[in-house]
Amino acid sequence: MDLRQLEYFVAVAEESSITRAARRLRMAQPALSQAITRLERRLGARLFDRGGREVRPTAAGFALLPEARFLLARARELADALPA
Repeated sequence: MDLRQLEYFVAVAEESSITRAARRLRMAQPALSQAITRLERRLGARLFDRGGREVRPTAAGFALLPEARFLLARARELADALPA
């Protein structure tokens, strides 16, 4: 799992829509959908319930969300702490 996958996951969770998350991330919706599916396979857990236009985190998704946000924030802090 890499930080980009976590960014994708957080964007989908926050937008409740793969289409809106793809727009926010400036990427194609099918590519984002495939990336989320790959992350789910890698983790061995379904992260979103996909129903209609909205997606909603599953229990596993809700458990991952604060951890993903923490890791992304920590990665930004580390990048900022490095000398230029």
